[in-house]
Amino acid sequence: MKNSKLNKILITFIISFVFNSLSAQQLTFKDQIDQIAKEAKGDVGVALLNLEAGDTFLYNETMHFPMQSVYKFPLAMAVLSQVDAGKLTIDQKLHLTKRDLLPNTWSPLREKYPNANADVTLMEVLKATVSESDNNGCDILFRLLGGPKKVEKYIHGIGVKEIAIAATEEEMHTAWDVQFTNWCTPVAMQQLLSTFHKDDKLSEKSKQLLWDMMVDSPTGAKRIKALLPEGTVVAHKTGTSDTNKEGVTGAINDVGIIVLPNKHHLAITVFVANSKASTGIMEETIAKIAKAAYDNEINKQ
Repeated sequence: MKNSKLNKILITFIISFVFNSLSAQQLTFKDQIDQIAKEAKGDVGVALLNLEAGDTFLYNETMHFPMQSVYKFPLAMAVLSQVDAGKLTIDQKLHLTKRDLLPNTWSPLREKYPNANADVTLMEVLKATVSESDNNGCDILFRLLGGPKKVEKYIHGIGVKEIAIAATEEEMHTAWDVQFTNWCTPVAMQQLLSTFHKDDKLSEKSKQLLWDMMVDSPTGAKRIKALLPEGTVVAHKTGTSDTNKEGVTGAINDVGIIVLPNKHHLAITVFVANSKASTGIMEETIAKIAKAAYDNEINKQ
């Protein structure tokens, strides 16, 4: 009888110890994110999801953040859904005109075809838009689909609601406030990353195509990927705004999926907005959060 009572006390103690230890670890991780976020001197939103284990961490998850070029990821999904439906083909030719290749905006396509008047494949435009974040390529794709609202309708239609896709890159270049019409909550971007990776909204061929474009992207080397172990696979899309005359940067973002050593996949969204810190500090904030998230997942294994 005494042994039975002693065992119950021991079990209760062990359960309490484990529970309190886990709570302390979670608190420590949140405190860590709090400290890192303060360095950005602006708004920071984070959403983490282990796509296999289901573990989630959210931070300012319902705040509306300007996406900037992050919205080229849902745009690419919308384009590839049309390819899967047979309405577009990845090898179809698109004719580039001077109207398509605007000056004074980031555009590797314009640098490659300075005189325009060229026929290029949808694949080339899509890759330039996703991997190299080509702004002209982005707007070519918007026009191909019928405009930003058509893309928004597709994304809402696959179940991701807390996202607004309202303005083209050209329109975002007309006024500071326009960038804020293209917004997303961190939790909605987490949902979109999960939908892309786990659901059958795109064919396996299209998913692999987009995955490869995001992995091969040279942009954002100082963001999610910066502090992770060399060779870590990250499929991601960045977003970057200008800085206004008051010294405020609208958005420095990076979202994507990290492949962990145990082959699990960590969906990660880090949005930084309305910041008076330098671009370097904002990028470092993203890198530190990504490293903390990666280490937190490793420690669970």
